[in-house]
Amino acid sequence: MPTYEELGYGGAGRAFGDSAAASARAVFGQVMGLVAVTVAFAAGGAYVGRNMTGGVGIAFFIGALVCIIGLNIATSRRREQLAIGLLFAMGLLLGMAVAPVLAVYARSQPDVLWQATGATALFVGGFGAYGYATRRDLSSWARTLFWLLLGLIVLGLVLTLVAIPGGHVIYAGLGLALFGAYTIFDFNRLRRAEMASAVPIAAGIFLDIFNIFLFMLSLLGGGRD
Repeated sequence: MPTYEELGYGGAGRAFGDSAAASARAVFGQVMGLVAVTVAFAAGGAYVGRNMTGGVGIAFFIGALVCIIGLNIATSRRREQLAIGLLFAMGLLLGMAVAPVLAVYARSQPDVLWQATGATALFVGGFGAYGYATRRDLSSWARTLFWLLLGLIVLGLVLTLVAIPGGHVIYAGLGLALFGAYTIFDFNRLRRAEMASAVPIAAGIFLDIFNIFLFMLSLLGGGRD
């Protein structure tokens, strides 16, 4: 039986494979570039808001939530530039929201900030590499992760009202487990993504990084509020 190469299809098959690989690299580069710039905006927001009081952080969190909703709407309407602007605004607002807490660490435990940053990079790198490398389609995780996230939010509210020995350690550990799973899920989405979905995936990965960093900070810093 003649091979595909003998029938003249080999070159076309290789060209298709090369094109798909190039497209995947382009999407990966776009998403990670957006994530890097959003992280930079968050760092800038943390610097700008370093002298603010902690109470104003709630307003910034609400603003960031509005940006998340807006960028998804903008993406669905194919308004990419608006979606990117809202992504960067989200990073800036979240950085400003946590700025007072980070400022306390910077003054009293600066080494903890660096340790949390390094631990976050290793954590996201490891879980993200697994999620991107696996050939399984993990889209079925979405609903389970959503309900687990709601459960974690409820637990956080309970812990603000009820003192539980080692509660911050339990909460941070569960949070790291959940956002580790989210990191696998989001990088698995990235493996299969097209350029049109680059912004919402970048937002998801940034939020994974942001939350993992905060949980790492809580564990390494002894649960400082």
